[in-house]
Formats: sequence, C-alpha cells, structure tokens
Amino acid sequence: MTDLRWLHSAAAVFAVALTAACGSASTPAATSTATSAAGAPPASQAVGPQYDTVHVYVDAAQFDTFVNSWLATFGGTANPQGLADVTPTASQTKTQVILSPVGSISVFGFTTPIPYPFGSERTGWLTTDLDAGVKAARDAGAALIVAPFPDPIGRDAVLQFPGGVNAQLYWHTTTPHYPALATVPDNHVYLSPDSVDAFLRSYLDFTQGKVDSDTAAADGALIGKPGTTFRQIHLTSPYGNARIAVTDGQLPYPYGRELAGYQVSDVAATIAKATAAGAQVLVPAAKLGSTTSAMLQWPGGYVAEVHAG
Repeated sequence: MTDLRWLHSAAAVFAVALTAACGSASTPAATSTATSAAGAPPASQAVGPQYDTVHVYVDAAQFDTFVNSWLATFGGTANPQGLADVTPTASQTKTQVILSPVGSISVFGFTTPIPYPFGSERTGWLTTDLDAGVKAARDAGAALIVAPFPDPIGRDAVLQFPGGVNAQLYWHTTTPHYPALATVPDNHVYLSPDSVDAFLRSYLDFTQGKVDSDTAAADGALIGKPGTTFRQIHLTSPYGNARIAVTDGQLPYPYGRELAGYQVSDVAATIAKATAAGAQVLVPAAKLGSTTSAMLQWPGGYVAEVHAG
C-alpha cells in the first residue's frame, strides 16, 4: 500500500505525513541500497516514530466524520484528502494523513473491495532503504507477504512477524519532513503464550528494540478480566513503542480490537472532547495502579485506548 506517498507529485508536495521535541524533524537522505561493515549488525532503517503511522480503515461514508472527530479530540492537522489506487492490484480508496501530537495515522476509506491482505497491517513504517529493511526483517524471521511494489513516489512491502502481526514498510523517493510527536503511542499486540517468544526474537531483532518491562502477573482488569492476571511486556524501538498482552485469547469486547494506546495528559478531558465529536465510550475510565485508562470508538469504527499516568 502506498500509505502517505501518493500524496506527493512532481510539482508539489500535497501532504506532510503512529517524540519529545517540538517543531520539525529531518530524515536521513533516502538511499537505494544499504551496506554495513562485515560482521556488524545491519544498520537500522527506521526514521522515527512520527513517520510510523497507524493504518485506520473506516467506512468511506464516514471518512470525513472520522477525520474531524479525531482532530477535535487530539488536535493536529490533516493533509489534503485524495482518491487513489494505493495497492499493487486495482482498487480505489479515499486516503488522508492526520498528524496529531499523540501519533500519526493514515486513514483509508475504500470505495472498492480491499485487495488481500491489505487492511490487516497495523502500521506503516518509513525506512531509509526499503530493500535493506525487507532483508533485515526476513533475516530476523519475519515473512514477506506482499513483495515490494512501486507507487508514484516510492515503494512498499508488507511483512508478517511470528504470531500473525503484520506491518508495512515504505520508502520515499523524496525525503519527507514531519513534525515530532509530543508522546509516542503504543502498538497494542495480543499474542498467545505459544507465539510470544518467537515474536519477541523476530521483532526485537528487526526493530533493534529493547524490553522496558516484562510483568508476569499484570492486573487482568487491563484487558477486561478483573480478578485474573496476564503477562504484559512493553517494548521501545526506533520504530516506536509496543505493548504486548500475552493471553489465553478469551477476551471480552473490545479488548484485542484496539490497534494502539495513546498517552494523554487528562483522560477525562480527552473523553469529553471525543464524545462531543461523536466518539463512543466502550470502556469507561478507570484507575489501575498509577494509570487511568479508557477505551473509545470513533465514527467509522476505529477503536483505541487512551491513558494517562
């Protein structure tokens, strides 16, 4: 999927496309191949978390309503909306990039059937070198499920990590410049005990990330199961953050349906803004330890968690 890149043209850039700094960030110059010293780990192809967009698929009829609701909740800017074929086989979708302080998202509202396997990828990661990124991912044990394909202003590929976690890699022919995030969102990944170790090996190898915390008996209320415990792991990497929930798969709705968790300064104020803009509260705000969390659904169907603390 072309993600953000179709928005550029030869004449102009129509758009500027999931950390502590303010203003704009510059990316390394794009390259066509990557090399590393013999025996050294491959260089990371990551650019930065503000370039890693959560892929949000919404009903095309509610596309504008979703965009406006998201901006009313979190602030930020929306790049010009377009209608494009953004997959390697024929399709058409409304598409728009939203840059908000809590994370960047790419919004898709298909007006045709969605070609397989698009819609299953949770995020798009900008790379400095797509081929080197694909090789690094495959060497780390990820599967290439959509081979690299060209788009009007770059190239794309889709990977699958152990446990069935899909992510898109993309590359720009023209180096983009996106504003840094105020906070970095967490990708919410739900895995089984059978798949988590293979996922961690592959994901951490590719992303060159680290485990910040690994709690063997986290409060089950965090996944809608008070009175139980589960393993919770938090990762950080140049590609952003991830929160891994290792469960038996017996989860009440909407847990497991959310793609990301967004850090805010005030959960109650965020809920007030969201509901005023048409969002629904799926899980009311609750304080668990030092963290207050809630689950919301925006017009168009996107489900996400918000938290403070």
